Amino acid sequence: MLDFLPQWMKDGIGDDLLFWLGYFTNGKHLSWYASVQYTLAAALFGALVALLLGLAGAAARNSRFVPLRALGAFYINIVRGVPDVLFFLFFPLAFEQLVELVRAQAVCTPESLAANVGVWPPCDAANWFLGTTEYLALACVSLGIVYGAFAANVIYGAMSAVPKGQLEAARAFGFSSSQVLWRFQIRQMWVYALPGLSNVWLLLVKSTSLLSLLQIADIVLWADRLGSPNFTRSAGLVHPDWRWGYYLVLLVFYILITFVSEKAFAALTRWASRGMATAGGTAA
Repeated sequence: MLDFLPQWMKDGIGDDLLFWLGYFTNGKHLSWYASVQYTLAAALFGALVALLLGLAGAAARNSRFVPLRALGAFYINIVRGVPDVLFFLFFPLAFEQLVELVRAQAVCTPESLAANVGVWPPCDAANWFLGTTEYLALACVSLGIVYGAFAANVIYGAMSAVPKGQLEAARAFGFSSSQVLWRFQIRQMWVYALPGLSNVWLLLVKSTSLLSLLQIADIVLWADRLGSPNFTRSAGLVHPDWRWGYYLVLLVFYILITFVSEKAFAALTRWASRGMATAGGTAA
């Protein structure tokens, strides 16, 4: 325990403090601290996918092309009605089996396909063994698809809030429809969209607690493992049920993320408001 400390430093530390220092720096706790990277990666990359899908969905919903507009409305309305946890479980499983189906057609012999009807996968070579990296990528895409629909709805409303006169003026100056969309409407809609997008971001961050459902050893799974009653034959009951303490740490962790996120979105709102006309005049 704490073998990296010199003996004179150990002698100067009380036994109780030495125990707790050793306990909170053992291998399992270090793995718990390291698992924060999975939560942050899922939140950041999931938010990036959600933002891209949100922009695409809102642009489609705002399109003059009827089939594209219907597709955007379908994505926004349908995906928002699916429970997060259900889609979080469905998409990775469906994608995994789709990959195995394609692999089976390529690597399985016709004899094995005929002999293993109803067996999945039909041959061992078609198995796709997913690791933490693959599951994390699927988790990011799953979060992006679900919260992309919420982001699309927010962005669509923000695009509609941009004064129509400015868009008509841009068209009168000869800008094309795509230039009006990207240079004027999307540029000005951020100040209206950021408050709603901040809510979408916080909802997405909270959904990262579902990573353990995809066999990813994230902070929630490790907190449950470390806090559960620990009994060993050699030492007996090491500690009783301490999960409340570990969950309290997770509560503080997510509150800190919320605090930092609010500061970041406030800065983004100030940036998006530069040069925008307000009731008090043009913003600096």
